[in-house]
Amino acid sequence: MFGIYLKRELGRRKKAALVIALGLALGIALVITVNSVSAGMTQAQDKVLKSLYGLGTDMTVTKARSAPTSGSSGRANFQFDANSNDSDDTQSSDRVMTQGGQALASSVVTKVSQQSGVASAVGALTLNVTKVDGSFTQGKAQSSGGSTGNGGQGGPGGGSSGSTAAPQVQGGGADFDVNSYSVAGVDVTDQTLGPLAGSKITTGKTFTAAQTDAKVAVVSKAYAKENSLKVGGTLKISGTKYTIIGIATPDSSESTTDVYLPLKQAQTLADAKNQVTTIYVKASDSQQIDSVKSAIQKNISGTTVTTSADLAETVSGSLSTASNLATSVGKWLSVAVLVAAFLVAALLTSSAVSRRVREFGTLKALGWPSRRVTRQVVGESIVNGLLGGALGIGLGLAAAYTVTAISPKLTAQLGNTGGGGGAGGPGGGGGPGRQATQNTMEIALSAPVSMTTIALAVGLAVTGGLIAGAMGGWRASRMRPADALRSVS
Repeated sequence: MFGIYLKRELGRRKKAALVIALGLALGIALVITVNSVSAGMTQAQDKVLKSLYGLGTDMTVTKARSAPTSGSSGRANFQFDANSNDSDDTQSSDRVMTQGGQALASSVVTKVSQQSGVASAVGALTLNVTKVDGSFTQGKAQSSGGSTGNGGQGGPGGGSSGSTAAPQVQGGGADFDVNSYSVAGVDVTDQTLGPLAGSKITTGKTFTAAQTDAKVAVVSKAYAKENSLKVGGTLKISGTKYTIIGIATPDSSESTTDVYLPLKQAQTLADAKNQVTTIYVKASDSQQIDSVKSAIQKNISGTTVTTSADLAETVSGSLSTASNLATSVGKWLSVAVLVAAFLVAALLTSSAVSRRVREFGTLKALGWPSRRVTRQVVGESIVNGLLGGALGIGLGLAAAYTVTAISPKLTAQLGNTGGGGGAGGPGGGGGPGRQATQNTMEIALSAPVSMTTIALAVGLAVTGGLIAGAMGGWRASRMRPADALRSVS
């Protein structure tokens, strides 16, 4: 009887049922859209952090670089001796400097890994290589400047400045180019953390555990394309030739490191034996990140610990603005619209019940108890709610698909996180001419819809139906048979 009567009444009141369902649908669709866009914002921010930190890294440990001593500019100096007997003399010089914070002893990596709550810790050495190719005429030329290496772009972990040195020439002329690129020394025995963890080897292969001191290199896809480098070719750094064994493509955004070497080779190049500039840390439990940070800072003095949350706070630009809008204004707006939809559905249901005075009064006169009338009204409202939920899910999915299909571009500008570095975060770097773009990443926004969001939509639909049904049922339960007789007269 319940089902038959329910079907007949919904069929008779299609227009009213559709209005109630559409009201709920709009509220539910907005909730789905806001949740999916917020999820896309979170994914975009995670991509930014992973491109800086590397996959699986919860925090990094660095040490702020000391200020230059009196009389020292902290800049790289290049010395060239032009042959006075030759009309033209072409020379090349590489200056290798550690980048980012002050170097830490490799033993600190072990000490960090022994702290409570630390699952693993890996050290890396980030370098800036400034290559100067000069053509000189008679006389001697000296150039000072180039890459500073003192907290340049890249944050904890480094980066490159790509600045051009100004020549100082005595008794002759000089014409030369300055190119700068970043090098990361990788612990080849554990590549699950560190600067290479956020990239995939798309051509060739990665390092093996046996190549701790091998003269091999992995280069980023962008750097390989820029310099026409291929697997099997060679790369010469400060007089040492390295065989290129792989091309690395970052999982997201632009690569922040140009060349990857085994850690010992990077230490040899920089004359930094048993030293690292950044320690990448993975916590055993994400809930313990703050306590692990506190323990490291307490037990290892002079270090700066930067968590992903710290780094996220330095991200600005349209990504940050849109994310703040989605999490604050968007969610409050969806709540307001949803409450309004529930209220409208309840009022419309109550109004519809008021127009059915004769019907419900007659049913009560025939012996229907109030609870049966209430159950009938609630049943109709739940069906309307489910119909609204289905329409809302459809509209929400369409909106999310549209956002993903359009993939609007958002920019993330990376700020300073301390530890002796500038913008860019751990593992930073960049090739020549890339300083301006190094601090800004462009992310395509998507709007993924999870099953949790769908379940939330269904729950909201049922809730809306129950609220409307409760209002209508309460109105119907107060009707008496006499109300039906008065409506006839």
